Amino acid sequence: MKRTLILSAAAIMFAACCSQPKFDGPVYLNPNAPVEERVEDALARMTLEEKVGMTHAQSKFSSRGVPRLGIPEVWHTDGPHGIRPEVLWDEWEQAGWTNDSCTAFPALVNLAATWDKEMALLFGRSIGEEARYRKKNILLGPGVNICRTPLNGRNFEYMGEDPYLSGAMVVPYVKGVQENGVAACVKHYAVNNQEFQRTQSNSVVDDRTLHEIYLPAFKAAVQEGGAWSIMGSYNLYNGQYNCHNKKLLLDILKGDWGFDGVVVSDWGGCRDSEEAIMNGLDIEMGTWTEGMQFGATDGYNLYHMADPYLKGIREGKYTTKELDDKVRRILRLIFRTSMRPGHNYGRFVCPEHYQAARDISAAGVVLLKNEENVLPLAVEEGARILVVGENAIKKMLVGGGSSSLKTAYEVTPLEGLQNAFAGKAEVVWARGYVGDTTTSFDNVDTGQDLTDDRSPEVLIAEAADMAKNADYVIFVGGLNKSANQDAEGTDRLDTFLPYDQQSVIEALAAVSDKFVVVNISGSPVSMPWADKADAIVQGWYGGTESGNALADVLTGKVNPSGRLPFSVPFKYTDGPIQTLRQYPGIQEEGSEFWQTHYDEGVYVGYRWYEANDIPVQWAFGHGLSYTTFEYGNAKAAKASMKADGTLKVIVDVKNTGDCDGAEVVQLYIADPVASIDRPVKELKGFEKVYLKAGETTKVTFEIDAADLSFYDVAKGDWTAEPGEFQALIGTSSADIRATVPFELK
Repeated sequence: MKRTLILSAAAIMFAACCSQPKFDGPVYLNPNAPVEERVEDALARMTLEEKVGMTHAQSKFSSRGVPRLGIPEVWHTDGPHGIRPEVLWDEWEQAGWTNDSCTAFPALVNLAATWDKEMALLFGRSIGEEARYRKKNILLGPGVNICRTPLNGRNFEYMGEDPYLSGAMVVPYVKGVQENGVAACVKHYAVNNQEFQRTQSNSVVDDRTLHEIYLPAFKAAVQEGGAWSIMGSYNLYNGQYNCHNKKLLLDILKGDWGFDGVVVSDWGGCRDSEEAIMNGLDIEMGTWTEGMQFGATDGYNLYHMADPYLKGIREGKYTTKELDDKVRRILRLIFRTSMRPGHNYGRFVCPEHYQAARDISAAGVVLLKNEENVLPLAVEEGARILVVGENAIKKMLVGGGSSSLKTAYEVTPLEGLQNAFAGKAEVVWARGYVGDTTTSFDNVDTGQDLTDDRSPEVLIAEAADMAKNADYVIFVGGLNKSANQDAEGTDRLDTFLPYDQQSVIEALAAVSDKFVVVNISGSPVSMPWADKADAIVQGWYGGTESGNALADVLTGKVNPSGRLPFSVPFKYTDGPIQTLRQYPGIQEEGSEFWQTHYDEGVYVGYRWYEANDIPVQWAFGHGLSYTTFEYGNAKAAKASMKADGTLKVIVDVKNTGDCDGAEVVQLYIADPVASIDRPVKELKGFEKVYLKAGETTKVTFEIDAADLSFYDVAKGDWTAEPGEFQALIGTSSADIRATVPFELK
């Protein structure tokens, strides 16, 4: 009887499936048909004019669909930290919407500082939901350009100096975004490492350096993350603009890596019709028309891949082979996003996203120094906390370039501390210095009035006098998103704090015995005043909940677990960029271009400092905790591995302190004997483990041949040479706790 019932149930289910109505429309409209079948069916129905129309913009942030076939337009939006407010169709002016104030997530350098792949996934999912809600199809981010120089104005939008760290963090971000049917557009591809003369700079990079340092994160985004779009960069590589660079786009991206998505130009990054058509650009955005010098009103048909493309095909200059490839890619993206099966409406400015922003921001805060355990703040009832510095009150989400946001709200560091100590301690503020008093960008105004005409001497004297009667003094300074700081279009002039903040720090240190410095920046900042502070905290542009997140760490509500995603040198001249050839480049006589030679090769960041035995102020991967961790019993599962095999390296990690916390266990690989010069060590793995006080866990890394390889220029491929290697396990590039030798046979 039981068997009969089961069979009957199965029969009913089969009948139900068979009775579902057959889709009776064109294949491309069938959401259940394979994507490639939909693509080919749609392509076959399109006219030449419709195909060309899809390859270029139709407004500031959209490109065409095929209205006749019911194929929607593609909407792009700036990221990667939040969804840009709406602009007018053909102008950069704000559209004046009242419902486009987004959740601001932390800057990507803040995300990188978490060293937490789960946080990257949360970030991607959350911002993807916001993009989906706003009906955006392509999110212009994340950025994974390497922090080659601390002076790069857009370092805050990227994920630090190490290609492995950037690659490991970009993959879950991309997956999280695309879970929502929104394409992540990984940028800026490639070797785009400065803002100075960014459209006239030719990056001269050897093949080994290109593949080992500047491409791995993009490759990971494509091959592991499955990215659906890539944005070309403004600069040139090997004398050809990157938005239509044959080697980068056709040979490597679409050839070697098998990328099946869409290449989008940066806005105005397309410079040549023939190269754009033939070398792999798929959608041209933001081009200046009328000879590429001035913009014409609604001049989208004047773009390189608009009327000139159509004319070239009609005259026989071009075939439709390249065009069909471009359109296939665009259709594929549309079927993956706006025309995909299922209904996901996303979420926008919701409590879950605010909490995600707060958690990510706090997880990336780095405790650099903590003498006498001055942190977390041990505040008694009625205590007085003095907060000093413009960055304690300045709203940071407006400005910086294309990542500027219009937000629902923004909690400043001062507000965060006042929230944390409400009803328990008095939190007061002194200005200390005057920095940038600008409070608007792209017609988004913070509503602040930061003007102050008092002299530096008066401001410092006021702050120092107030500090004498404070139980704690917290200086919140650093950079902002002004020109020549952390901002698109300009680079920094040096690595020191602007606005003579050092004088403020020295004055406060002289009168306070519990003095904390919080540096807010998206790039490394040299700290010659470090010995004067009892504690130093590296904060970031932390988004909507930045102030609350910072307060969570300072008060001990969150045990700091952030680690530096870049090295902090004592001074800029200690770094790998030693000549004008390297940065900002040399402008040859009679040429409009700057030749920027990457002469340091693979020796970027900690690789440079270690190879040249140059001490740094704070090492890559450095970060302290309110608890302590002990490493022990490090070993390899076996003494050797084969080129086609793997090797497990295991280490015990114990929380030996009195409070719960997280440790970032870092794995570096050393190749002591090689046929070419190699860095002293290279990051090849990390795990963030959360341990209760007294708890021990085993952390396991799995090494394969790729982790041991270098790019062999002669072969044009990666090579792992047999011989002796070392697995180095530590808490930073400079703090190795265990060395495990092994052999590759």
